Formats: sequence, structure tokens, C-alpha cells
Amino acid sequence: MSEAVEYDVVVLGGGPAGENVVDRTRAAGLSTALVEAELIGGECSYWACIPSKALLRPALARADARRVPGLAGAVTGALDAQAVFAHRDYWTGNWKDGGQVAWLDSIGAHTYRGHGRLAGPRKVAVEGAEGEHRVLTARQAVVVATGSRAVIPPLPGIAGARPWTSREATSAQHVPGRLVIVGGSVVAAEMATAWQALGARVTVLVRGSRLLPRMEPFAGELVAEALRGAGAEVRTGVVAEAVVRDGPSGPVRVVLEGGEIVEGNELLMATGRAPRTDDIGLDTVGLAPGEWIDVDESCRVPGHDWLYAVGDVNHRALLTHQGKYQARIAGAAIAARAAGTAAGAAPGAAEPETGPWGAHAATADRRALPQAVFTDPEAAAVGLTLAEAERAGHRVRAVDHDLGKVSGAGLYADGYRGRARMVVDLDREVLLGATFVGPGAAELLHAATIAVAAEVPVDRLWHAVPAFPTISEVWLRLLEAYRG
Repeated sequence: MSEAVEYDVVVLGGGPAGENVVDRTRAAGLSTALVEAELIGGECSYWACIPSKALLRPALARADARRVPGLAGAVTGALDAQAVFAHRDYWTGNWKDGGQVAWLDSIGAHTYRGHGRLAGPRKVAVEGAEGEHRVLTARQAVVVATGSRAVIPPLPGIAGARPWTSREATSAQHVPGRLVIVGGSVVAAEMATAWQALGARVTVLVRGSRLLPRMEPFAGELVAEALRGAGAEVRTGVVAEAVVRDGPSGPVRVVLEGGEIVEGNELLMATGRAPRTDDIGLDTVGLAPGEWIDVDESCRVPGHDWLYAVGDVNHRALLTHQGKYQARIAGAAIAARAAGTAAGAAPGAAEPETGPWGAHAATADRRALPQAVFTDPEAAAVGLTLAEAERAGHRVRAVDHDLGKVSGAGLYADGYRGRARMVVDLDREVLLGATFVGPGAAELLHAATIAVAAEVPVDRLWHAVPAFPTISEVWLRLLEAYRG
């Protein structure tokens, strides 16, 4: 069966970014179709942010409780892994997307199940599970929101070793006795934290010099120190050269450069991401299959006034919240351009605002990108690190403070260990970035994000008085140190 249907907007990919485009374009009155081959809600809902945080929350809560006098002695024994898994499964909807589909129906969007491919300008061909074939035409825009997938390097023996990726690490139903993790990324650090707390003996093999290499150096150092204190082994500067696994249930052995062998019951490869663009028809519009898709500030593909790409697929910022932000920007830009080309519209009507911080520009991707890592301790950062700011040619000063010396932190936990840094542009006297590491530190992040995005002058920040006794009082200590 073949069918041709026309919409204002066709969205290819039903993860958080795709869903948010649909939400914005439908709110603007544009007819919109969503095409998805897997679960609507995407990687974040079922194999990344949501299940990983459900696994991590009991680990972090127990760690916090064990640092509180009068409570620490009552918090003994192991986590109930099956209860943790059940809670995780609840938050993933048991890997069913009925709720997401119902929401799409409620806003008047049309959902197509199947594999979607571009079939030339403004067209998306959909192959359904039952062999049905449809061609969707977009009057205004096609939006690619197909996300990214885990990369498994082609090490000798890796295929037969059946390694975990982030998907298996967040959806597993058993605790491996020994878990070997290759990589130093956020996935590596968070999954090491979760599975060590659930009872696995964890070994992390990091090719580089530290965990969390995109953050300030002290972030990875403090997280690695805490992992080691919890019983995990974290090794830096090591290179995996091959993997061996005998039989379907035998141990997996990672062969390191030099011949040393590290053995575990499961192996997690946390070694990066690649775009899901290899089989979506990019070649039919002159783009390279398998590559990241370049976009402008409104997330539109240069040279294609009808094509947009949001979320991981454009490689601007591989974070769910940024993909959703880009989707809001792109949805608004599509609506503005549609209004500007409508019959009878005045010249320049609803012209998109694509300058820095404009309504149709994803400026925060470059200037105020926030990220929270839910390890113990948590690590949270926004904007530029000191090294990034210096490489960009800014004249800057970094100001640090020991978070453990803030009264609120001492009351939060005995022996609180953490650190805070703000990076100040000395020419403009505004913050370019900030980093916080410590238990509960992720909740400090949004204040820093506002300061960086709004370019609040340091002199005005002095008048933003933190409540006593909160961990946020670190802002006062940082400003005091800056003012001397």
C-alpha cells in the first residue's frame, strides 16, 4: 500500500527534541507529523537520562545519609537491587510509550510508526512495520531529530564479547559481579557510581589522564577519588587493545596495551557517540550519510531553507535539555518563517530574530551550556572552563573556593568535600563559566546558568544575597575572593 500525505511540518525522530518541535509547531497552528521507528520519547526516556538517574538516586541518597550524624548508623547494608530496578522500570514506563503517544494525539499531531528517510526536498518516505509505504510532504519544514548512538570501537574480539553500551547499562536486570568500564565520559562515571553502589566490583579504564575531561580538571579528580573510596578501581592512561570472551556466559577479558588483562563478568564500552544519519536519506538532498548535520543558529541546514536538524544529530551539544532548547528555537523559527511567507503577509512579517540571544537563535549552545553529572560527588558546570576561555582569547581570572568550608555544606554532610570555580572575563566583568563539585552541587547550577546567560555584571551579583545557611553561600565566598 502506498499513500501520499501533506503536512506543514514533518519531524523525523520522536525523542525529546523531536517531541518539542512538534509541541511548538502545533502551538503555532501548523499541521505536524512525527515519524519514529522505536519508542516515542527516545534515548533519554528509556536508555539514558531517566533510567540512569533512577539507578543513581538510591546510591546518592544512601551516600548522603551516611554522612549525616545521627542517621549514618541507621543506614547499613546493601541496596535492594530488585527494588531499584523496579523503580527504574516504572520511570521508563516499562519500555512502553503509550503515554507519549496519547500526549501527541491530545495536541493534534499525527504519528507514523516506521523507518523514515528523506526522499528529496520536503519529502519523507516512511516504511511501516507491516510493509506499508507512505510519502509525507512538508509545506514548510522537515526537521531531522534522529539523535545519536553509542560507538563501539572495532577492537579485535569485540563483536563476540557482546559488550554493554549505555542502553544495556541502564536497562540491565541483574548486577554483574565484576563490571569493567572502558571510557572516561559522563556515562562511564555515572554508571561506575551506580553499579558500584548496587554491588558490582567496578574497574574503570580511562585512556586519557582523567575522568570527565570536558570539565575543569578538579571535577574528574574528585569523582575518581570518591569512586576509589567506594571500592572501585579507576585507572588512567591505559589503552584497551583487544577483548576476549569464551562462551555465552563466560567472563570477558580486556587486553591492555602491554599485555595486561583485566577481567569482568560484563564490559561497558562508554566510548562516545555517533549520529543516527547513515540511513535517513541524506544523500537525496546532497548531504553526507553517517555524518553530523551542520546547522545555523536557528538550527536550519545551510543551503536548504526547508530543512532543520535539532538535538544530538547536529553535534552542537549532546545533552537532552539542549536538544529540547534547540527544538523550541527551531519550532519558533519555522512558525515565524511560515507566517512571513503566508499569503497576504506584509514584507518582513515575523522576520526571525537570529542574532545572539534572539528568539530564534540557539545562542546558549555556545555561550551558556549547562551540564550536571550525577556522580557522588555531583559535578555541575555551565559556560567555559578556564582552559576553554583562555584558548578562546579571553583575558580571564579563575576564582576557586573549597565548598566544604561553606556552613551550609558542613551542615549538609560531615566531611563534605567539594570545590567551586567561577571564570571571570576581566574586560567585561561578567562570568564566562562556573563549576561546582560536591554532594548536592547540581542544584547550584541554574543560578550560575542565569548569571552566565544574562551576563550579569559581577558588581550586580554582589547584591544577589545567598540565604544562610545554604550551600549557595559559596557565591558570596567566590565574590569576596574576586574582590580581594
